[in-house]
Amino acid sequence: MRTHSVLSLLSLLGAAHGARILQSNDDGWAELYLRSFNDALNAAGHDVVVSAPAENQSGTGSSDREPEPRSTPCQYNSCPANSGPVGSNSTNPRLNWVNSYPVTSVKYGLSTFGPQIWNGQAPDLVVAGPNTASNLWLAVHFSGTVGAAVHAARVAKIPSIAFSGADGAELPWNTSPVPSRSLVYAELATILTEKVLESGAPYLPEDVFLNVNFPSITSECSRASDFQWVLSRVNPGFLSAPDVETCGDDRLPTETDVVNSDGCYVAVSVGDATDKTTAPREKQAVVLEKLADVLTCLP
Repeated sequence: MRTHSVLSLLSLLGAAHGARILQSNDDGWAELYLRSFNDALNAAGHDVVVSAPAENQSGTGSSDREPEPRSTPCQYNSCPANSGPVGSNSTNPRLNWVNSYPVTSVKYGLSTFGPQIWNGQAPDLVVAGPNTASNLWLAVHFSGTVGAAVHAARVAKIPSIAFSGADGAELPWNTSPVPSRSLVYAELATILTEKVLESGAPYLPEDVFLNVNFPSITSECSRASDFQWVLSRVNPGFLSAPDVETCGDDRLPTETDVVNSDGCYVAVSVGDATDKTTAPREKQAVVLEKLADVLTCLP
């Protein structure tokens, strides 16, 4: 397997432009990581609709309830008090909030906000995050960001990716200047999103989501081009069936091992949307084939 620079990779992905993408998270619709990623996806030519919680809903997993009218302003005063149960940015109807959990936000994006923008069409892909902090192994089961992606894959049958970044400090959407960590995570997330789209439909196997974890931004890992992608698994595989064979082994490294290793490595796990663990090897194999030319092996 070989890796590409950012510029060479993006040059390969012209066919991916123009996809309909629904975006959510669990840190709130006005959080900076989500907005930086939204800017990057729009700059890449995609048609993106945000449907995310009105405020931080971290750790809510797969919780779901009908939104209730707000009596207080949204996160970072991004909507006024008494704004109702759902709402949109006053100047950009592609930015929407839901006064409930991430899963509920995705449901509203699929049933209401997206169809209004896309003339009744469904999204090609659902992306969640980047989350402000890693979502590794046991945390996957409690993450609202992962819960949003899992709902899309398992219930709506739409391919989905959950992104998380190890550097987690929430900031409002209008922070200036934008910290480099937000911009680098957004660029990395866009690169992988476009690679998945460029691989062709069906973009992912049924009932599969990708759980992607970025390590910290450091002086050695400061630009998107510094990073490499490693196929990983969500949970340790002591008692599991063999994984897809790659890098001379039939046991993938855990995502925790990948992000904690020396170097600038991004963990890309093929998650099973039915239980939030690692998908079986035949589904891993499909993803390996789709992403083979950007994946590398740990040293």
